[in-house]
Amino acid sequence: MFEKVLIANRGEIALRIHRACKELGIATVAVHSTADANAMHVRLADESVCVGPPAPKDSYLNIPAIISAAEITGADAIHPGYGFLSENARFAEIVVAHNITFIGPQAEHIRVMGDKIAAKDAVGKVGIPLVPGSDGEVCSIAEARAEADKIGYPVLVKAASGGGGRGMKLAKTANDLEEAVSTAKAESKAAFGDDAVYLEKYLTIPRHIEIQIIADAHGNVVQLGERDCSLQRRHQKVLEEALSPALTSEERIRIGETVRAAIEKLGYLGAGTVEFLYENGEFYFIEMNTRLQVEHPITEQVTDIDIVREQISVAAGNKLSFTQEDVKFRGHAIECRVNAENPRTFRPSPGKITDFHAPGGPGVRFDSAVYTGYTIPPYYDSMIGKLIVFADNRELCIARLKRSLAEFALVGVETTVPLFIELVEEPDFLAGDYNIHWLEKWLEEKSE
Repeated sequence: MFEKVLIANRGEIALRIHRACKELGIATVAVHSTADANAMHVRLADESVCVGPPAPKDSYLNIPAIISAAEITGADAIHPGYGFLSENARFAEIVVAHNITFIGPQAEHIRVMGDKIAAKDAVGKVGIPLVPGSDGEVCSIAEARAEADKIGYPVLVKAASGGGGRGMKLAKTANDLEEAVSTAKAESKAAFGDDAVYLEKYLTIPRHIEIQIIADAHGNVVQLGERDCSLQRRHQKVLEEALSPALTSEERIRIGETVRAAIEKLGYLGAGTVEFLYENGEFYFIEMNTRLQVEHPITEQVTDIDIVREQISVAAGNKLSFTQEDVKFRGHAIECRVNAENPRTFRPSPGKITDFHAPGGPGVRFDSAVYTGYTIPPYYDSMIGKLIVFADNRELCIARLKRSLAEFALVGVETTVPLFIELVEEPDFLAGDYNIHWLEKWLEEKSE
């Protein structure tokens, strides 16, 4: 096992990794920007190193500074968390080149899955079902028109290097296509330095279903079931459930085994998530995230498996501590992403927290790094915590979630908790009857 892990991240995920390391007897190194000098992960780590000023490009994305921090502290591994450098293949290569273990997959898998076109090609070859779409990049409007005619409208124009909804445009008819292609290419170039785009069939009422996997270096691959991430705003997940209220047991087994077998063929190492659109009983691959997911805790709750602990252990060369046969799904879990934002306009609300009380009781977990007196900086993502609730069934889980939201108290900044208090009373949510477009339509209706 490792002796010292540098955590190349901030906020709740840095604290989550720190806790897993301490339970494994591993010393931790926190890196931080000047804006995060008083952050909880910095205060609790065994050592800390400032890697730059507030701007992410000068601190949390500053590869030379992070490598230097690892070397001067003698860290033998780096955990990237999620976001920032977690899916940067070049960073993974540089870490390994400095004789430090990267707690994540091999750079080649990060690189392939980071290119949406290459990813579709790779997973299609190992048996994962794909959304009907173009066979690779479309290089001209004429080519786009020909592909769209074959696929059938509506179509999505998607950035090959995209993510989080950037570089993604909808063409409902042939008249919309040229503008959609040019806008998607411009957005992709600006955001990712790559203007390659491809086309996919636009599914009208899909759900977003993802499968959690983890693999060791000894040929063992295990899938940990699905998460339903269909409640989204602007392609950003807002609330997630495990297991999905939409799948039958037969569908769950079918897609889980399909993914497990495919990942085994790829020779993948570490934790990862394969994401699908699900409609009319069929699954269509959209992407693979080669890192820990924000929503991993709900899978931990329904499987009673510590994913972060296993992720660290397999990176150290150990076998998984369980087999597929050991995985038993129990109960139901829901996660609400609590952001420091106005619950109506979603305008970020940085500032000082003057009072804070997290909900508690049976089956309630709040993953966060905030505390009374902490100042939320304006430079980073506005998520300040994740409220995770677990119970024996979905009905009880929702009741527990309602109770927990009513207990939540945070003074000094606005949060999205009032949004969730309204959302969990909606009949469609209570029935589990929603898709990836539902939340935005509901929000539009609320604003009228």
